[in-house]
Amino acid sequence: MNVNLPNVIPIIPEIFMTIMVCIILISGVFRPQRKFSFYLAQCTLVVTAVLVAVVFFKWDQAQDLVVWDGSFVLDRLAVILKIFILLSVFFTFIYSWGYNLDRRIAITEFYALGLLSTIGMLVLVSAHSLITIFLGVELLSLPTYAMVAMRRDEERCIEAAMKYFIIGALATGMLLYGFSMLFGASRSLDIAEVAKNLAASSMTHNYVAIFGLVFAIAGLAFKLGAAPFHMWVPDVYDGAPTSVTLFIATAPKIAGFGMAIRLLVGTIPELHFQWQEMLMVLALLSMGIGNFAAIVQSNIKRMLAYSSIAHIGYMLLGLICATSRGYAAALFYVISYSIMTLAGFGMLAVLSRAGFEAEDIDDLKALNNRHPWLAFMMLIVMFSLAGVPPLVGFIAKIGLLEALIDVHLVWLAVLAILFAIIGAYYYLRVVKVMYFETLETESTIGKLTVSKGALVAISINGVAVLLLGIFPGALFTLCHAAFQMLI
Repeated sequence: MNVNLPNVIPIIPEIFMTIMVCIILISGVFRPQRKFSFYLAQCTLVVTAVLVAVVFFKWDQAQDLVVWDGSFVLDRLAVILKIFILLSVFFTFIYSWGYNLDRRIAITEFYALGLLSTIGMLVLVSAHSLITIFLGVELLSLPTYAMVAMRRDEERCIEAAMKYFIIGALATGMLLYGFSMLFGASRSLDIAEVAKNLAASSMTHNYVAIFGLVFAIAGLAFKLGAAPFHMWVPDVYDGAPTSVTLFIATAPKIAGFGMAIRLLVGTIPELHFQWQEMLMVLALLSMGIGNFAAIVQSNIKRMLAYSSIAHIGYMLLGLICATSRGYAAALFYVISYSIMTLAGFGMLAVLSRAGFEAEDIDDLKALNNRHPWLAFMMLIVMFSLAGVPPLVGFIAKIGLLEALIDVHLVWLAVLAILFAIIGAYYYLRVVKVMYFETLETESTIGKLTVSKGALVAISINGVAVLLLGIFPGALFTLCHAAFQMLI
C-alpha cells in the first residue's frame, strides 16, 4: 500500500513512541539496569511532546489536519490534550520509581505497558472515526489491566485486575453496540459524516441513533468512572499498587474527556438535547454518590476513588452546557483535576516504603512533625480538591458555575455548590490528621526519607496547583483556544 507522506506526518509522535516501546522492551533483556529503562521512558515522553508541538505548528494551515481517510485528526484540542497526557505520565513515572523498586515490581514492563497505554490515549484524543475511538479505548485499557495485576503475589491486586477486566469488557461491549446503532442510523463511521447524515436524516433514523446514544454514553460513563457505572473505581484504586493507581487516576481522565468531546460534540451534536439530559443524571448521581460515600472512608485511596467519581460529575457539568464556554471550563477542570490527583496519589507513593503502605488516612498522622514541606504540599492539594480559594480547584469550579449560569442552569449550579460543600469535609479531615493528631508510638511510620527527585517533583506539582489558581489566565486562554475551530 502506498503511504502518502502528509498522511504520516500527523502520527509521527505515535510512531516514535511505538518504536521506543519496542526498544525499551529489548533493552530490558540486554541491559537489565532498571535506571536505564526509566531514563529511556522519560526521554520518550519528552521527545514525543516536542514532536506533537512541532508537527502541529509546522504544518498548521489554520485548519485541522484530517488524515488516513478521515480516521485521525490533529487539531488544537488534540495537541493540548496530548501535551497534558504526556506531562501527567512523566510525573507518574517519577513518583512510581521508588515505590516500584521497593516492591520489586518489574520496572521495564511497567514502563512499556504505561507507554503502550499512553499511545492509546494519544490515538483516542485524535480520533475522527468511531473505529479509531474504539481502537484508542482498547489500547488505553488493555495494558492497564495487566498493570493492576503486576504484584502477582498480592491476592487483592489479582482480584482488582479481574474486576477491572470484566467490567471493562462489559463497557466495551456497550460502547460497540452503541456505535453499531449510530452506524446503522448514519451509514458512516467518520464522525463528521455521522453528524452530517444525522442532521439530514428522518426522525426514524434519529430514534435508532438515540437508542445507540444510550449505550454509547453508558460505555463512556464506565470508562470515566461516573455513577452509576462506578462500581469498579474504589476496588481497583484500592487493590492496585499505588504506582498503578496513580497512573489510571490521572492521564486516562484527560483522554476520557477527549473521547467525550469527539463522541458527543463531534459525532452527535444533532442529539445534544438528548445527551444533555443523560449527562445531567450522570453528573448528579456522580456528585451525590461520590461525595457521600467518600465521607465514611478510612482508606485514603478509596476516599480519593470516590472523590474522583464526584469530580467526574463536576466535569460533566461543562459538557451539559453544550457551549464552547462550557467545554473550555470542563477542559480546564479535567486538567486541574489531573494535576491535583497527581500530587495526591504521588504523595502516597512517596510516603510508602518497603514493608509499609501509606493507604489509611491515619498513616498521615503528624506528617507536619515528620516532614513539614510534604505536609504543606498535601495541604495545598486537599484544599484545592475541596475548592478553597485561591487554589486551582476553586478557579476550576468557578468556571463551571459561570458556564452553567450562562445557559440558565442555575438550579444545577446551586446543587453543585451544595455537593462541593459536603465534599469539603473529607478533605479537611486529612488536613486535621496531618496537623492536629500525634503518633501514639514511634514506629516505622515515624521514619520518613524522601528521594531528591521525588521531593522536587512533588514540590513542582504542589506549587503548580497554587500558581495556576493565582494566575489561571494562560490556561483558560489555552482551553478556550482548543474549541475555537471545533465548535
